[in-house]
Amino acid sequence: MKETIHLLHINDLHSHFEHWERIVRYMDEQKAIYESAGDVVYKLDIGDHVDRFHPFTEGTMGKGNIELLNAAGMDGVTIGNNEGITLPHEALNHLYDEARFPVTVANLYDENGKRPKWALPYFIRTTPQGRRIAFFGVTAPFTELYHLLGWKLTDPYEEIANVLEELEGKADVIVLLSHLGLPADEWIAGNYPEIHVILGGHTHHILHQGRMHGNTLLCGAGKYGMFVGHVEITIDDDEIRAVSALKGMTDEGFTSPEIEMANLLYDKGKAGLGEVLLELSQPLSTDWFKASDMPAILCEALREWCVTDCAFLNAGLLLEGLNEGPVTRYDLHKICPHPINPCVLTLSGGELLSILAQTENPKWPHFQVKGLGFRGSVMGMFVYTGVEKLDGEWMLNGDRIHQKAEYTLAVPDMFTFGYLFPEVRDVERKRYLMPEFLRDLLGWKLAQSSH
Repeated sequence: MKETIHLLHINDLHSHFEHWERIVRYMDEQKAIYESAGDVVYKLDIGDHVDRFHPFTEGTMGKGNIELLNAAGMDGVTIGNNEGITLPHEALNHLYDEARFPVTVANLYDENGKRPKWALPYFIRTTPQGRRIAFFGVTAPFTELYHLLGWKLTDPYEEIANVLEELEGKADVIVLLSHLGLPADEWIAGNYPEIHVILGGHTHHILHQGRMHGNTLLCGAGKYGMFVGHVEITIDDDEIRAVSALKGMTDEGFTSPEIEMANLLYDKGKAGLGEVLLELSQPLSTDWFKASDMPAILCEALREWCVTDCAFLNAGLLLEGLNEGPVTRYDLHKICPHPINPCVLTLSGGELLSILAQTENPKWPHFQVKGLGFRGSVMGMFVYTGVEKLDGEWMLNGDRIHQKAEYTLAVPDMFTFGYLFPEVRDVERKRYLMPEFLRDLLGWKLAQSSH
């Protein structure tokens, strides 16, 4: 007998709650319509719902996001890198304590090789007509960073093969929740045609009608709640057909309920970050394009925390200055919201000089940065400590930098990822310091100075 199954999915919300009320309302309306017609509906989140740039997420260490997913009636989720590597081990380990939905992430284990109790390799739901729908998730393999936080992340492709072997004969429809990105999803579809649908995330791709890749329907709903994805799977005897569409969530103005909810979540987060950390005897300035107090203080904090010969960072990491008087956790979060960790590079003098030369490129101060943990606007000027340019030559603590000597350099980890700074990305010896973010180093340094 014919049966229709609907998958309503979101991905990469990144704690952008501006349209959350609309997303939930739309999903609820669609669920009611389809279930009244006798169809089956599942609501799914494909990871990176949590993003500590938002005060509500920071103030609740992500547990507030889980409350929202509970209230939305989610039927299953996987984790993204923002859940996985921006939360300390214990915070992630208890993130889903109150979840009323299964969490599937097949390639995550404790350091001892056991699956955490909250992470399932897959789960199966049976429809009223007895069809078995298997859901399983995998997340992006930031293996080293997970290791530093006390987790073991295995190869997602090996885990996909393992899960599919376990599911043989147990499922009529197989759905992968993939926080790996579109190129990986295409490879998976080409190599594992038994997967009927891949609900994708991580690369923020938008597939308005989905994309058939062999036997598999690929889907992606962008980022920040721009779209809700809808997959309609029709099963008629042994024939399975899947089609996809996206519903825009941002093409109308903000409604009063949306504004009210977004403000409420922000205020809850601000209240949760009200702890006073220190007192400032004078205001501290921030300027992206000329020398100012806060970037210099943060750069020195970075060098001291990492115990390196030198450090540099971009002034755009500080969004504002600080006023005289009490400084709360909220104040530090507001001016430095990025989930960015410090990183130590060990490199030769020649490599260091090459990298320093690249920082002099006049494009940088006004360069607009997207992703890589950066939650600001423009790069801003570079700020240094331990190194300076004198008479046209870079000097380290007053001495010449020798080409073959070994040095240590501290940088924000955003420079070691992706397209932004290949000269830093390609340095072989890197050591990430986790779980502290740059704002934690800033608070540590300011507290020292305020005594």
